[in-house]
Amino acid sequence: MREIQISSIDGWQILEQLNNQLNGKITEQWGESVLEFDGEYGSGVIRSISFDWGISLVDYDVNFKEDTKIIFSLSEVKPIEFIFISEGNLEYSNSHEQQAHTFERYQNIIISPEKHSKEVYVFPKNVSVRVNFIYVVRKEYQKKKNNNLLSLDDSLLKAFDNAEASASYNHFGNFSLKIADQIKQLQEGNGSGIVRTLSIEGQLNLIMAQQMLEHANREESDEVTESIGKNDIKKIHDLSAYIVDHMSEPLTISVLSEVSGLSAKKLQSGFKVLYAKSVNEYIRHLKLEVSRDYIKNTDDSISEIVYKIGLKSRSYFSKIFFERYGMLPVEYRKKGQVKN
Repeated sequence: MREIQISSIDGWQILEQLNNQLNGKITEQWGESVLEFDGEYGSGVIRSISFDWGISLVDYDVNFKEDTKIIFSLSEVKPIEFIFISEGNLEYSNSHEQQAHTFERYQNIIISPEKHSKEVYVFPKNVSVRVNFIYVVRKEYQKKKNNNLLSLDDSLLKAFDNAEASASYNHFGNFSLKIADQIKQLQEGNGSGIVRTLSIEGQLNLIMAQQMLEHANREESDEVTESIGKNDIKKIHDLSAYIVDHMSEPLTISVLSEVSGLSAKKLQSGFKVLYAKSVNEYIRHLKLEVSRDYIKNTDDSISEIVYKIGLKSRSYFSKIFFERYGMLPVEYRKKGQVKN
């Protein structure tokens, strides 16, 4: 097993210390540092960027050829870590706890390590891992105007108040495709200069907000944990792709239950938890997104598009399109033609 020692929470220094072993190339643009490597130890891209008030991001998209242990040994107080894995899994342990933990795909993780504890993350060999670490330095974030930390539930508030990290705090939360979708937008972000920087900062705030919301919901009730497991998450994720591929066909609850193997009740509760929408609301959301792409990128008539997304009424389609986008489909097309 390969071991890489990290002795800093600074994003640039993390990339430099990783690169001492990975022998890649680090570039920097618009305040964002990117490490790219492809060699005997594996391949991948690791990027980092820092913002005011002690918030920073380190994003891994890697595949190592052997189990790789990344060990964080910091002399300073560690930040609160908001962690989310969108692909693969990780093993986690620290020197102040005997038990190791497996961080699963789509699981919401918030940890606040005890001061001077050694953290260990094990990336499994030949597994593609995409994981986001959002770091929050408590003393810096507390200086932020309107931080509203007092609105947090008691356990997370204590973690933020514990500036010297005299005790650890772990939240191994529920699974959320809603957070995964938000992170996907972050990973697919484009633009340059100030547009890209503002976009990344905004996405980080949204991701943290959703992770805190899941934390609060978990603290209030354990019902989600009992009703939605990781196998159910995968089934619902696969079902989302099925809906897109079969948009023109009937997508009733009974059909989707049969395809996914989930009961109608679990199907509804799963979509509510993961997407904050009922099944039908989510299907309508996807139909509108797909129809907008058709209008923008094809010469298909509105009637043809209505048929392709599985609706029978053009007038109903125009109604829900207007409710969503503030203009009729024909107006949206004309607007796109004017821009072109």
